[in-house]
Amino acid sequence: MRFVAMVRATRASEAGEMPSEKMLTDMLRFNEELVKAGVMLAGEGLHPSSNGARIRYEGDTRTVIDGPFAETKELIAGFWLLQVGSLEEAIEWMKRCPNPFEEGASEIEIRRVFDADDFGEQFTPELREQEAQQRATLGEHH
Repeated sequence: MRFVAMVRATRASEAGEMPSEKMLTDMLRFNEELVKAGVMLAGEGLHPSSNGARIRYEGDTRTVIDGPFAETKELIAGFWLLQVGSLEEAIEWMKRCPNPFEEGASEIEIRRVFDADDFGEQFTPELREQEAQQRATLGEHH
């Protein structure tokens, strides 16, 4: 099973404050543990929402909204993509993570990523083959 663990943004991360050298060292050490255990598929920090945009979809209309976005508690500052056996295992790994913002409160949300099997019969053999080809192509580009 794949899970994404998302670090919730804070005022500091949205202000573009960079982590300390100690935090970077601690986080790299944690990421190395994840990699050595074979559970980390990807992980990145994200720039503040002031450097991003949202696209709102209403029927056929697309509206681009430039950042920054007001509700910090709804924003993501970074993520890990994990391959583990259960939600409980993902939780155990993320409990070992250093506090992403060193001081004060931080929050990491963990959500399961859909797999083809989750879609049941709607995910036909043809769609499975198409997805496999897309994933193979992605692997070639990275």
